[in-house]
Amino acid sequence: MGNTHPGATSPLGMVSACAYSGAYPTGYGRYAKNTEGVPEEMFDRHQASGFTHFQQSGTGAIRKYYNYVRVTPMVQPLDALGESWELHDEVAEAGYYAATLDTGVRCEITVGPKTAVHRYTFPEHRSARVVVDLSCGGLAIDLGRTVPLRAQVESLGYGQAHGTVVMEGVPLSVYVQAETPGWRQMLWYDRRLIDGGTRLDFDSIRHTTLRPFGMLFMGSARAGQVVEIRMGFSLRGHEQAKQNLERECGRDGEPAFNVVRSRTRARWREHVGRVQVEGGTQARRTVFGTALYHSLIKPCVADDESPFWPTSGPYAFDVCTMWDIYKTQLPLLAAIAPDRHTDILESLIRVCEEEGNFPIGYRMARGADRFFRQASSLAHTALADAHALARPGIDWSWALVHMVDDLRRMYGEDFFEHGVVHPITHTLDLAYAHHCTARVARSLNDRRLADDLERRGRQWVNAFDPATGLLRDSEFYEGGKWNYSFRLVQDMAARIGLAGGDAAFIGMLDRFFGYGADPVKQPGRCPQPAEMAAGYALHRFEGLNNEPDMEAPWSYHWAGRPDRTAEVVHAALTWQFGTGPGGLPGNDDSGGLSSWYVWASLGLFPVAGQNLFLINAPAFGRAVLQAGDGEFVIETSGHRETPIGVDGLDRDPPAQYVQSATLNGEALHTTHLSAAEVHRGGRLHLKLGPEPSKWGQELRPPSLT
Repeated sequence: MGNTHPGATSPLGMVSACAYSGAYPTGYGRYAKNTEGVPEEMFDRHQASGFTHFQQSGTGAIRKYYNYVRVTPMVQPLDALGESWELHDEVAEAGYYAATLDTGVRCEITVGPKTAVHRYTFPEHRSARVVVDLSCGGLAIDLGRTVPLRAQVESLGYGQAHGTVVMEGVPLSVYVQAETPGWRQMLWYDRRLIDGGTRLDFDSIRHTTLRPFGMLFMGSARAGQVVEIRMGFSLRGHEQAKQNLERECGRDGEPAFNVVRSRTRARWREHVGRVQVEGGTQARRTVFGTALYHSLIKPCVADDESPFWPTSGPYAFDVCTMWDIYKTQLPLLAAIAPDRHTDILESLIRVCEEEGNFPIGYRMARGADRFFRQASSLAHTALADAHALARPGIDWSWALVHMVDDLRRMYGEDFFEHGVVHPITHTLDLAYAHHCTARVARSLNDRRLADDLERRGRQWVNAFDPATGLLRDSEFYEGGKWNYSFRLVQDMAARIGLAGGDAAFIGMLDRFFGYGADPVKQPGRCPQPAEMAAGYALHRFEGLNNEPDMEAPWSYHWAGRPDRTAEVVHAALTWQFGTGPGGLPGNDDSGGLSSWYVWASLGLFPVAGQNLFLINAPAFGRAVLQAGDGEFVIETSGHRETPIGVDGLDRDPPAQYVQSATLNGEALHTTHLSAAEVHRGGRLHLKLGPEPSKWGQELRPPSLT
C-alpha cells in the first residue's frame, strides 16, 4: 500500500482536503494500521463521515495524522454527526476531489496553498445543514486520536465565523465564510445547538472531557441547491487566516470555487510541466505522471506561518522525513521547484537555530528530534548539494555555523569522541555529514575547519567489518545489515577495495539482488515479527519498499557494471509499479519513492551530497527536464517500448543497455555527469541496445581517493 490519498492538494502547499473515514494512514480508505505485509480491512466499502483538512502523503507510522476541521453536509439531525456514508462516483484531479454520499449530496472540494473551498449540491430537503466540527483530529485507530488542548469558536453572523484549536502545541486557526442565503448560523456543543450563542471557549480539554463542538449552517434546500463554504487557514491567528482567505478567494459574497480550482490547476500544470516525456505505454506514462504528482505534495511550505518564531519567511512542515526524501525528492525539487527547495532548506536552518538541531523529521509541531533513531545529520547532505549549485537566498556562513554545531548533537557526540557509533548506520550518516560540511567550509576558505571535518569524514570505514566487507553487527532501523551495506559513500573506490575488489563487490551485490536465487515469499496479512525477521535474514534487496537500499542498484557503476544497474532498475520499474490499487511497492514516504521512480525513468540518478548524477538506460524514448533555467534533454536511439509487468504482461521483458553516449554532441565515456551540467542544461544522447556493452566499464564515477 502506498498510503497516499486522492484528496485535493496544491503543489507543496499548506492545505489538503479529502474524504475522511478514519482509516490508516491518511484518514481516507478502508484499511487498518499496517507497515508490513497485507493490511487488514477496517471497512468493507469506501465511506466518509465528512471531509477533513491536512493529511500526510505516503507515510508509515508517523503518529501524527492531522485530519483537522471536519466539514459534513447533512440531511440528518445533528445526532447523526460521526456516522459514515458510502462514497459514490469519486473523481480525483490535481487540486480537486469530488464524491456523492449515500444521502444524495454531491460534494466537491478544491484547495489553494492556504485555503479550502467546499461546494455541496443538496437534494430537496426542509432541514439541510453543513456542520463544521473543530474537535476532529487523527484517526479511528488505537492511539490515533488527536485531541485539542484549548479551543475558541466565534460566530460573527452574516455567514462568517472563525475558530482556533491548539493541536499538539500548534494553534490552528480557520476563518469560515458560508454562501448559504437564508440559512441560519449557529454554534453547537456535544451535538446540541446553542441557541443565540455566539462564542465557545475551552481553556483546557482532555481526552476524558472532550465533547465535539463547532459551528453549522442550516436551512431548507431546494433540489440542486448549491452551498459554498470557504475556509482560510493560518498558524498565526484568525486575522491572518482571514487575510489568507481574502487573498486566495476574494471578498465574501463572490463564488470562489471555480477561481481557486482554476488557479491550483494552473500551478500543478506549471510544476509537472517542468518534466516532459515522450514514448512509453499509456500505463507507464500514467505511473510516471502520478509519481511526479506525488513528488510535489510534500513538504508543506507556508510562508510567514511559523507558530514558533515571530519573523516572516518560509515555514516548512511535514518533512516526513529527511530519511525518506534526501536522496531523491530534494534533488528533484532542486531541479523543478528551486525556489521552494531553497525555502525548505532555509526553514530547516531556522528550525536548527530555534530548536537546537536539524530535524530528521518535522511535522506541524515542535520536536525536531522526534525521528532521530532513523538517521543523523541528513540536512547537511541537502545543504551541500544546494551550495554546490550556488543557490541564492541562503546565508552560507550562517548555515555553516549550524551545520558544524549540529554534528556534535545526539549521536554526534559519541562519533566525535570515538569515530564510531551504534546503531552503526549513524556512523555512515555522521561521516558523510562531516564530508558534506567540509565541502561547504572549504568553499568559504575555512581550510583548517575543512581539513578537520574531512579527516573525521573518513571514519566511515569504522562502520565496516573488513572480514566480511559488510557493516558491523548492530541494530538496524527498519532493515538489516545487508540493506544498509551498499550506501553510496563519498569514497566508493575505497569501499569496493574494502570488500575485496570489483569481482568480490559485484558478487556481493549479485547475491543481494537475488541473481540465480529462488523467488522470495512475500509476507502475508499482518505478519508476525518472526516472519519479518526471517525475511530480513535472507539478506536481500527490499524491492524499494523501504529507504535503506534505495540507491543500492547504482553501486554497480563504481565496479564497472552499469549493465547490472540497468537490469535491476528495469525490473523494478517494470514489475513493482502499476496503475491500480497496490500500484506502489511500499509507502510512498512523502514522495521519496515516487521521486525515485521519476529519476529512474529519466535514466538519471542523483548522488545526494556529491554534486553528481549517474546515467542509466531510461524508460522513455525522450525526456525534457526543466532544471532551474536550463533545459536538459535526454534522448535515445534504439529505445524499445516496455509494458508494465503488473498490468498483465506474462513474460519478463529484457532490459536495455547503454551502448554509447554523447553530451552536447561530444562523446561521453563516463557513466556520470556533474549536477551543475544537468542544471545548466544540455542534450544527452544515449544509444541503447539489447546486450551489455563495454560503455562505462573503465571510467568510474569519482571517489574521494
